[in-house]
Amino acid sequence: MSRRRSDRVSAILTRVSGSGSIDAGALASEFGVSTATIRRDLQTLEDQKLLARTHGGAVATSPSSVLAEVPVRYRTGRHREAKARIAQRAFDLLPHGPLTLGLTGGTTTHLLARLLATRVDLTVVTNAVNIAAELALRPRLKLIMTGGVTRTQSYELVGPIADRTLNGLHLQVAVIGVDGITATGGLTTHDDIEAHTNATMLRRAAHVIVVADGSKIGRDCLATIAPLTGAVTLITDPSADEAALTAIQATGVRVVIA
Repeated sequence: MSRRRSDRVSAILTRVSGSGSIDAGALASEFGVSTATIRRDLQTLEDQKLLARTHGGAVATSPSSVLAEVPVRYRTGRHREAKARIAQRAFDLLPHGPLTLGLTGGTTTHLLARLLATRVDLTVVTNAVNIAAELALRPRLKLIMTGGVTRTQSYELVGPIADRTLNGLHLQVAVIGVDGITATGGLTTHDDIEAHTNATMLRRAAHVIVVADGSKIGRDCLATIAPLTGAVTLITDPSADEAALTAIQATGVRVVIA
C-alpha cells in the first residue's frame, strides 16, 4: 500500500471511530481524489470488517473503544516524520558493544528495527512478527522470537507462550511502544493480553526506553502495561502536551525530545 493511501485509510478509520459515520463525497474533496477511489478504500476496510459501507459513505461496526486502535498496517503514515526522529534518537541512545535488546510491536519500534542493520554483537528479542521479518535477513544480528498467539491489530505475539519465553531471558534494554502514557495511568495500550506480555518484557529489562509520539502523551488507554518509574526513558517529539510531560517527569522518568 502506498504511503498516500495508508494516510488516507488511517484517517478514514480515525474519523469513523470518532463520529460513527463518514461521507464519501466529503472525504474525496478533502483528500483530492475521486469518489470512486474513496469507495475502493471503504470496500477494502469493509472486507476486513473494520466498517460497514452505506449508500453515501460508511458507518462504524465496532464499539468506538475497539475501533480506536487503528491496525498497525494503516498507522505507518501517521506522524511518520516524528516517529522517524524518535526511532533515530532511540538508536543513538542504545549502549555500544554487545547488547541484548527487547522490542515490542509498534510503528516506531519497527522504524528502529530498520536502523539496527548497522549494529554488530546485537541480540534482538521481539514478539512482533513484522519486526522479526525485518531482522531475519540481517546475518550479523541474533534474533529471538517469543512465540505466542498473533494479535492482528498490532502484529504482536501475545499470551502465556510469549510470557514464558520472556521470563527465561535477561534484557539489557527494552524499547516499548505504547498507545498512551500519563503520570497517573502509566504506560497503557488497547488490549489487556498485549499489555501483560509487554509488561513481562519490561520487567525482564534493566532499562526501558518508551517511544511515543506526541499524540500518545497525556492519553490513557484501556489496559495498563506498567506504572512509571525512574528506570524509564521516554522519547517523544515537540508536539507533546507540555503539562502532561511535566507531570511525567515528576515521576522520575527521563524525557528526551526528538
